[in-house]
Amino acid sequence: MARYDVNPAAVEQAKRLIAGRQYVLDSDWGEVQPDAEAGNAFLDRHSWEDYAAWHLGLTEGAHDGTKARYAFVYGDFRRVHRSGLIACVYRAAQWRHKVVELAAHDLLQELDRAAGIE
Repeated sequence: MARYDVNPAAVEQAKRLIAGRQYVLDSDWGEVQPDAEAGNAFLDRHSWEDYAAWHLGLTEGAHDGTKARYAFVYGDFRRVHRSGLIACVYRAAQWRHKVVELAAHDLLQELDRAAGIE
């Protein structure tokens, strides 16, 4: 099973987006989650560094500049999705990737505070 480190650049970007109110509270993650085609289109216009910042997990042993390096996408390449953070918490917890689970959980709490969700 793959192992993951937390991507500090993604955590910081998510915090900036949340502070800037660049988030979606209600979405169906299955419908809005970026697929491979969306990822390729993003990479056509942006750097690998920009792409990485949308992923909370860094796959241990995978090389930078490859899609295999980045996991646990939390937004649509424009905004943070609450449903994306929930999916990250769920998937990370399911597969016992505790550091990613906790990072996603903390971001979810930050988003909920910013949005006034109690």
